[in-house]
Amino acid sequence: MPREILVDGVTINDDSDCYVIAEIGHNHQGSLEQCKQMFQAAKECGASAVKLQKRNNRELYTKEMYDSPYDNRNSYGKTYGEHREAVEFEREEYGELLKYAGEIGITIFSTAFDVPSADFLAKLDMPAYKVASGDLTNIPLIKYIAQIGKPMFMSTGGGTMADVERAYAAASAINPNVCVMQCTSGYPAEFSELNLRVIETYRAAFPDCVIGLSSHDNGIAMALVGYVLGARVVEKHFTLNRAAKGTDNAFSLEPPGLKRLVRDLQRGREAMGDGEKFCYPSEEQPLRKMGKKLVATRDLPVGTVLAAEDVAIRSPNDGLPPYELDNVLGKKTSRAIVADENIVFEALS
Repeated sequence: MPREILVDGVTINDDSDCYVIAEIGHNHQGSLEQCKQMFQAAKECGASAVKLQKRNNRELYTKEMYDSPYDNRNSYGKTYGEHREAVEFEREEYGELLKYAGEIGITIFSTAFDVPSADFLAKLDMPAYKVASGDLTNIPLIKYIAQIGKPMFMSTGGGTMADVERAYAAASAINPNVCVMQCTSGYPAEFSELNLRVIETYRAAFPDCVIGLSSHDNGIAMALVGYVLGARVVEKHFTLNRAAKGTDNAFSLEPPGLKRLVRDLQRGREAMGDGEKFCYPSEEQPLRKMGKKLVATRDLPVGTVLAAEDVAIRSPNDGLPPYELDNVLGKKTSRAIVADENIVFEALS
């Protein structure tokens, strides 16, 4: 069975382009219009999908955490609950964003952080779901989302291999359309902690599963490394302004960065090739100038027994290749050869 999932009509497998998710999160700052601008920018950059986050804040947090003071430069409220509510979209906003995404031709889906949020998204008929790293051990939520029957992207930041195996087993027993994503839950993640070789570990452990990378690092290069290692989904946080208010903006990609990331991943797929080594037609002319051949170093009369000093290796490459040198030394010329003339087997006896 090939590792493959189908998301909103797009097939993701080992032979496909990388599926690039622009993680909007709450970088929209609670503004519907700014969120639409981000959707449009992500579309123009070539992203496959945009992703939001959905929380039922009263359900998700303890009263103590909801009411806890949250007074800092990134806060949108005096308490953590007020802050979260300020950047939360509800049914009307989601409906408008779904419509807008359809108009511009980009897939939209969301992370469900709790069961009520999963129900909320299901009523909107979201084409896919994300399970956040913080819910890797939340098997009840994973099973609940799995039974909705839509493709699932599951981040694994902060988890052990046992945690990942448990979560994948729970999800895949109900829903085969699961993508397991290597992730390091630093904000931003240190390069020394990305551990991209886990992608290979996941590919070996889950041979029927599409593997991805949710990358919180600064920059775009690691996504291409992840693709080469076998990731076919890449998620990167996205913003219109890295200096904007909000904890995620600083390590998010702005449009020029996202555009380069998509471009480089597409080039990476092409550049991987099929593994068979051969000479391309485009190489023939350059190698005619750069390659070498065997020529005479001096005028050689008939009957000359060729010695090393009689043969030179020179460009262009339109004669016997240098690897034939041992096969011409010691041979006798059957006709005269002038200096710089190609040495050919037909002139030797």
